[in-house]
Amino acid sequence: MTYDLIIIGGGPAGVAAAVYAARKKMKTLLIAPEWGGQSVVSEKIYNWIGTESISGAELAENFKKHALANAGEDLQIKEGRKVTNIALGHSPTGETQKENNFIVTTDASEALESKTILIASGSGRRKLQATGADRLEHKGLTYCASCDGPLFSGQDVVVIGGGNAGFESAAQLLAYCKSVTLMNRSDVFRADEVTVEKVLSNPKMTAIKNVETVEVKGEKFVEGLVYKDVQTSEQKTLNVTGVFVEIGQIPNTDFAKSILELDAIGRVKIDPKTQKTSVPGIWAAGDCTDVLYHQNNIAAGDAVRALEDIYLAIHTK
Repeated sequence: MTYDLIIIGGGPAGVAAAVYAARKKMKTLLIAPEWGGQSVVSEKIYNWIGTESISGAELAENFKKHALANAGEDLQIKEGRKVTNIALGHSPTGETQKENNFIVTTDASEALESKTILIASGSGRRKLQATGADRLEHKGLTYCASCDGPLFSGQDVVVIGGGNAGFESAAQLLAYCKSVTLMNRSDVFRADEVTVEKVLSNPKMTAIKNVETVEVKGEKFVEGLVYKDVQTSEQKTLNVTGVFVEIGQIPNTDFAKSILELDAIGRVKIDPKTQKTSVPGIWAAGDCTDVLYHQNNIAAGDAVRALEDIYLAIHTK
């Protein structure tokens, strides 16, 4: 069987594309290793448009329900499967396929053929390597300021990470937190100078350079953070109730590195007007791409843009 489209990913991008594809009567396969994307771990999400607040688990369940509600002759769904490789023109066994079609291989040893592909595989947060970090995750330590920041209104918090994501998170938190301290491992911030200057000008904002996190303290909830000066090895304790980690993301794109052009950290390079990748017939959307901002709503919108372009491409060949 040859699909019109194979969508890889069960987060907001993958599900949005699947719903649109089904409504356009495209012969589509959605491969969802899991549902929900990164937000599945969030206790509350306040910025999913149209919903005042929702837990990550409930949002993931809603994604699944919406996809399954559209499943049928035009949309097939494979849950719990991971894509291991994408190839053009031939299967792993050497069997010749139709010209310009793709073979998507899964961890179930399936070789699935499709005219087009949408990669919406997302990414994972780079975890903080410090004593107590795993134990206190979702108990004051979080990887999403947009999702969880309002829970810390009027409190003292810390942001770990000196890139644009770290400073953008700090800017959001300054709107409602009592104080925000940003900790950077080196002497130089990786964020844009204009952003750094603007955020640091806020009287509630403090930045500490040349430090690394040693321990996140607390019994049932975060109560403080121990950090070390990387030059002197002196350790100090910061009394905070919230720790926001922004030390980078790891794109879920290993399966595509042999066929697509990726950037230095493994994100898929795309044309932001159409979501096209470096390979004709493959599009990408969401957190696995090199767009400037990554959010649930952005991922869903980017996927819809990609789907519209895919539909036109298929019907104008």
